[in-house]
Amino acid sequence: MRDVSFGQYYPTNSVIHRLDPRAKLIFMLLYMVVIFFVASYCGYALVALFLFTVTAIAKIPLKTLFKSVKAILVLMIFTAVINIFFYKEGKVLVDWWIIEITLGGIDFAIKMALRISLLVMGTSLLSFTTTPVELTDAIESLLHPLTYIKVPVHDIALIMSIALRFIPGLMDETDKIMMAQKARGAEIDTGGLIKKIKAMLPVLIPLFVSAIRRADELADALDARCYNASKHRTKMKVLKLGIKDLVAAAAVVVFATLILLDKYLLGGLDGYIVDFVKGLTA
Repeated sequence: MRDVSFGQYYPTNSVIHRLDPRAKLIFMLLYMVVIFFVASYCGYALVALFLFTVTAIAKIPLKTLFKSVKAILVLMIFTAVINIFFYKEGKVLVDWWIIEITLGGIDFAIKMALRISLLVMGTSLLSFTTTPVELTDAIESLLHPLTYIKVPVHDIALIMSIALRFIPGLMDETDKIMMAQKARGAEIDTGGLIKKIKAMLPVLIPLFVSAIRRADELADALDARCYNASKHRTKMKVLKLGIKDLVAAAAVVVFATLILLDKYLLGGLDGYIVDFVKGLTA
């Protein structure tokens, strides 16, 4: 549970942390779109270089960033295996019974695994450098035009803020419940899949009870303080774009331009590198 990075914040005094959360949210959306245009391993290397550079500037250990991939490792392996067996383009490497593995399938599976891992690490970096309050304020500010068509933007932002704040608490509560059940002799980590699923029931039931109790206490606290989601409410910290946000925007635009150049003008640099290596070894 501690490997789930969504909703967790890594406090450091870095330039990335001090960027406007609205700008960081837009940069992350652009990053998620651009990564689907990557056409070569050189492109993925460029994405990784950009991501690790931002991580270093943010003063976040790479070990912490890689932990976010551990949480979806099973999904990533499953996706890669499915692509190996069902992608039929390229030279056939294995042809036995109904199993056919091609060179194109392996290549596509590796690229898919790289794409998923880089996507998860990128979104985790946003969570590590932006507090839940800043993130919800940014979403509320970006969705503000929807208020003109009667969309309750403030209510949506409040719900997201509460949900993000509950995630770390629920993870800690899950760990405590699991340790308490183990201390009582419950076998949670042993046995087959069915047995492990049944063993999770003594964990899930008190977890749901605790979550409902927390929600009820929060509702009482909001009611006791006469909280009203009025549009006239002010904020202690007013979001403002600065020079550092413009510099970061320029860096992201350059990064996106290089990825698009690699895909549409160069056609993927892998072929050029292979030809260059062949020429050197000839």
